[in-house]
Amino acid sequence: MVVSLLYLLFRRVLAVAALRLRSREFKELEIVVLRHELAVLRRQVARPRLDERDRVFLAAASRLLSRASRLSFFVRPDTLLGWHRQLVRRRWTYARRRPGRPSVSDAIRELVLRLARENPRWGYQRIVGELAGVGVRVSATSVAKILREAGLPPADARARLSWREFLRTHAASIIACDFFTVETLWLRCLYVLFFLELSTRRVHLAGCSANPDGRSTTQKARQLAWSLPERPRPIRFLIHDRDSKFSHAFDDVFKNEGVEIILTPFRAPNANAFAERWVGTLRRECLDWLLIASRRQLERVLRVYVEHYNIHRPHRGLGLRPPAPERQLHLVGSNPPDPIQRREHLGGLIHEYTRAA
Repeated sequence: MVVSLLYLLFRRVLAVAALRLRSREFKELEIVVLRHELAVLRRQVARPRLDERDRVFLAAASRLLSRASRLSFFVRPDTLLGWHRQLVRRRWTYARRRPGRPSVSDAIRELVLRLARENPRWGYQRIVGELAGVGVRVSATSVAKILREAGLPPADARARLSWREFLRTHAASIIACDFFTVETLWLRCLYVLFFLELSTRRVHLAGCSANPDGRSTTQKARQLAWSLPERPRPIRFLIHDRDSKFSHAFDDVFKNEGVEIILTPFRAPNANAFAERWVGTLRRECLDWLLIASRRQLERVLRVYVEHYNIHRPHRGLGLRPPAPERQLHLVGSNPPDPIQRREHLGGLIHEYTRAA
């Protein structure tokens, strides 16, 4: 590569030296020959292809030749002048910048959307102030534009409280109750009433009956209401559906204790999702594998399972801890130091594993 370059430079130097030694008549004859060859090429090529280097050289050479000599170029004089103007314009052109405010970075955009989703009652100015507290500067107009492009409505529309948010906010002071049915071996339907603490997931079994009415349901409510003043945190809400078994007397028992009754919408079991989830767990782990012959047997089965559920069974919503463990457990690593023993309940249907004493 280097040898070829040196050879080419050497040939150019010899050509320049030979050109200086030639006479004026010989140079004019050579120019006539070159113009004739150029005319021949123009007849054969409609439009020659030029790259950027060709345009730069021809535009610079056109500024050094006279106007009459420009006829020797195979492009029009207007084209040469246009190339020259583009070169001059490119020299004085600065970096282009779009008009208006600079765009917001993706990191700030994600931060604005995060604050808006996590705080549905915050308006534009509130989000701007919170971002200013962490060193991020953005205008309220930009926040409104970001939320509008993401499909998030303003604060007055985002501030509507959903059932899920309501339950999460007041879980420590909410108790849910409901009935579920069990079909016996003799096709008799038994109704079971239970109460569930949303914060701890602890279940309180109120009893079962073949024909529950308002009087029996109210009596079960009184038995639970007697324990409410002894709780460390008072109960503020009770959730149940619009079943006729929950009579006005049933609600009055809790209202006298300062508890507000929350009725779920019609045909909306998800509004009492925690209670529905516990009923499903009870059926999958226990009732679906047993044949219930009588109410007495059902009460015994439910008593054993509820005790297992509250004291031993790990719950995913509580970090794999039971709702009301008997003692605090400590992790000891992958190799337990003591033997593990098994306890069986309901004829081996439920197993509990504990460390040997």
